[in-house]
Amino acid sequence: MNSLSKNARIAGFLYLLLGLAGPVRLIYIPTVLFVSGNAASTVQNIVSHEALFRFGIFADLAAATLDILVVLALYRLLSGVDRALAVLMVVFGLCDVPIYFVNTLNDVGALTFARGADFLAAFSEPQREAMTMLFLALHRYGVIVNEVFWGLWLLPFGILVYKSGFLPRILGVWLVLNCFAYLAQSVTGVLMPQYLDRVATVAFPLQLGELAIMFWLLIVGAKPRPTG
Repeated sequence: MNSLSKNARIAGFLYLLLGLAGPVRLIYIPTVLFVSGNAASTVQNIVSHEALFRFGIFADLAAATLDILVVLALYRLLSGVDRALAVLMVVFGLCDVPIYFVNTLNDVGALTFARGADFLAAFSEPQREAMTMLFLALHRYGVIVNEVFWGLWLLPFGILVYKSGFLPRILGVWLVLNCFAYLAQSVTGVLMPQYLDRVATVAFPLQLGELAIMFWLLIVGAKPRPTG
């Protein structure tokens, strides 16, 4: 295996781990534990399945850490194509990491109010439920903010893939489209949240671009640059 393909597969493997960790808190936990419009049931689910909720917090921490490793691995793979674009990819790719960590604190706040620690005795049960939902809402908006950076880093990444000569150009185009899909979701979530589900439905096929590049890197790797 040539060094280029080895670097590609390392990046793909790290990307796969990120792809496994990221959806735990983003998709699985809300689907299983959160009841739309019912704070009491949501709080009860969090308390009853505290270990699962805590695992969601851990998954976000793991995703933030893996995010750093993925971006650095891709820089190693693609910096030879265009160093300036690769640096831009790293900058945008790491901007979401602090928000990941802050969002874990939002979940800690939600869990603290849901469990009703002794020092929260001054709060009534409805107040604690309201505060739990507030922290969950802050987490949700943290994700909407992060979608800006989930999108922006894919623009230089996609261009690098397109220009690389050792990865399929179609994947580069797909990643650029993936970029604008995330940006559309973020803008909609802030300005017109009532339309977010519709936009997410349209954006979903475009957001498979990351899955495509992830599996290509992991399974196929990268063909050597042509010489001569």
